[in-house]
Order: sequence, then structure tokens, then C-alpha cells
Amino acid sequence: MVDAHAPVALWRSVRGLPHFWRLLELRTASQFGDGLFQAGLAGGLLFNPERAAGPWELVAAFAVLYLPYSVLGPFAGALLDRWDRRSVLIGANAARLILVLGIAALLASGAGDYSILFGALIANGFTRFVSSGLSAALPDVVPRDQVITMNSVATATGGAAAFVGAGCMLASRSIFGADNKGSAAIILIVVIPVSIAFALSVRFPRHVLGPRESARAIHGSVVYAVATGWLHGARTVLAVRTVAATLGGLATHRMALAFNSMLVFVLVRHGDTHSVAGLGTAALFLFITGIGAFLANVFTPMAVNRWGRYRTANGSLVAAAVIQFGGIGLQIPMMLVCGFLLGAAGQVVKLCADSAMQMDVDDALRGHMFAVQDALFWMSFIIALTAAAAVMPADGDAPGLVVAGSAVYLVGLMVHASIARPAQTPG
Repeated sequence: MVDAHAPVALWRSVRGLPHFWRLLELRTASQFGDGLFQAGLAGGLLFNPERAAGPWELVAAFAVLYLPYSVLGPFAGALLDRWDRRSVLIGANAARLILVLGIAALLASGAGDYSILFGALIANGFTRFVSSGLSAALPDVVPRDQVITMNSVATATGGAAAFVGAGCMLASRSIFGADNKGSAAIILIVVIPVSIAFALSVRFPRHVLGPRESARAIHGSVVYAVATGWLHGARTVLAVRTVAATLGGLATHRMALAFNSMLVFVLVRHGDTHSVAGLGTAALFLFITGIGAFLANVFTPMAVNRWGRYRTANGSLVAAAVIQFGGIGLQIPMMLVCGFLLGAAGQVVKLCADSAMQMDVDDALRGHMFAVQDALFWMSFIIALTAAAAVMPADGDAPGLVVAGSAVYLVGLMVHASIARPAQTPG
């Protein structure tokens, strides 16, 4: 039975942590802007009547936006453990603001896809920098015994803000239009939440977000710290079994999500009504997946408290493998249902991974960890997206990809179960 007073108690706990509350405000503004920006970019490039897009264009868009950062992110992540994270957030949000204005101008002028994607790549890199910084800073403003709960609150709030931002894109698109100038107007709106995120970053006192002094800190010049960022990140992952195991499970979830996203994209683009409903259906799939993830933020702390991180993550991966197979018929309504359930299962694994990095990794290396997670997040997605595009028929009739998704989840289960055995984890 659910305690009716639990939401009130949680609210009081959040309000009782002033720096965490500010962090929550910043995350909300930042991810609202990110949701609006990403959806606006997708609408402007992939579902724009003035531009053509197919499976390989989808792969190219994701690859240009995320792959370079995924390779370079863990190097730059060293800066989150080297410099005052408040200063990093201020600088990154200021850079985002300038870049959003430039991208809006490129869209309005009808510039080519790759010039827009190049600008978006740089903007996205700063956005991911902000995201990693917020996650790395959370344990510095929250007591250890509340990290799992407050991480769920932060993730749920940020995820909800991102999807509201994406929804605002759809509403704005109906007002400004789907052409280049309409897409530019939508991107221009992103200036508002990014400006708010910048102002909120300035409000933090210096050094309150870490990093803390530690014997584990990487010494030497800034150039050395950045150059060895990948190395220190990889070493830490391998040294902390709970992190390595949950990141392995998370990577397989992202690969299955890539298969499903490609299937939905091609199916709606191939349909007779894709010019009218294609963007709406694709957005609905992502929205419903996000709703599942949002709900997972609510029940994951209870599941972890009852069964521990190890069994909770294992159970989610088993459930995901079974649910994934439900989309074998390639019927959009059923794929939407599966997307909702898989969003929940995948988010449980992600929250277990976040908790492992926030509780089992020294603060001096936590920025490295979240940058590595972000890189793994997108590299696995893009690799799977590319593989799906290579075998995808024009009409999207590829049930084998659904089966492959189930198999990938089972691989993730074996990786997690074998690496993070109970005798070797704190629970």
C-alpha cells in the first residue's frame, strides 16, 4: 500500500536541500531547452517538406550530432573533475546560447544539412557537458543516504522537462510552419530556457558543486588531465564492478532502442500518410517511451530498497528481453506499448548505473564517469542505428531487428549478472 503522505515528505526533503533545489531548477530549464532544440532540429531536418530524409539521413544526423562528442567527451569530462563545476556550467550555457542563435540563422537562410549539423554538434557537446556536470555534482549537494531518491527526482524532473520542450516544438510547428523559416523560429525559442539555465548557473556559490579535494584526484597540468581523460575513465569503470556491469546493461538497452527507433521511423515514413502524421507518430513513440522512463523514476528507489541494485537491474533486463519480443508483428500500436514498457525497464537500469557512479566512485573521478557513460550511451545507439539501416528494407518490414533487440537484452543480462555478482557488490 502506498503511503499517502510520501509525496509531501519527499517534497519537504527536496525543499530542505537548497543547493539541490537550485540544481533541480537548472536541470529543468536546461533539459526543457534541450528537448525543444533536439525536436526542433529533427523537425527541421528529417520532417521538413523542403528537405528529403531516409534511414541513412537519420543515421547521419545522429552520427554527426553525437559521435564526435562521444569520442571526445571523456577527455573533456576530466575538466569536470579539475575545474569548479559552477564555472564549467556557466561557460557551457553561455556557449550554448551563442550557438543556438547561429543555428537559427543557418536554418532561416536555407543552409545545407551538414553546416547546420556541424553547428548543432558543437551546441550538443556543450549541452552534454552541462548534463554530465549536473549528474556529477548531485552527490556534493545531497546526503549519501538520499542519493538514489534525489537522483530519481532529478532524472524524472529533467526527463519531464525535455518532453514538455519537445511537445512545445510540435505546438510551435503548427504556428510557425514546417519549412526552413518556421524551423528557425522554433530553434530561436530555445534561447529563452538556455538563458534561464545560464542565470541559474551564476546563482551557485563558488565550489559548492565540487570537485572536492581527494587523494584520487588527477594531478599534473590541465593538458595532461584532458589527454588522459579516456584512460582514467576506462580504468575506473574496470575497477568498479557495479559501474562496469550497469553500463554494460545500459549499452544493450540503447542498442535495442536504436533498432526500435529505426523501425518506427521507416514504417511511418513509408506509410501513405507520413507527410501528415509521420512526425507526430515518431514523436509519440519517443514521448510514450519517455513516459515509461518517467514512471520508472518513481518506483526504482522502492525496488532498489527492497531487492538491491543487482537484482533490480537483472530483473529489468529480463523483462526487457520479453517485452521487446512483443513488437515482432511490427504493428505501430503494439510497438508503442512496448516502447512504454521498455522505456521503464531501461530507465531502471540507467538509475542503477547513475547510483553506482554517484555512490561507488570518488568525487575526484565522477566527472570522468558521467562523460564515459554519455559516450557509451550514444556510441552504442549510433552503432546499432547504422546496423539497422544497413539491413532495413524500404518498407521497414524487418521483424528480425525485433528478435535482435531481445537477443541484445539477454547479452546485457549476462554481462550484468556475471560482472556484478552479489558477493562483489555493496548491494
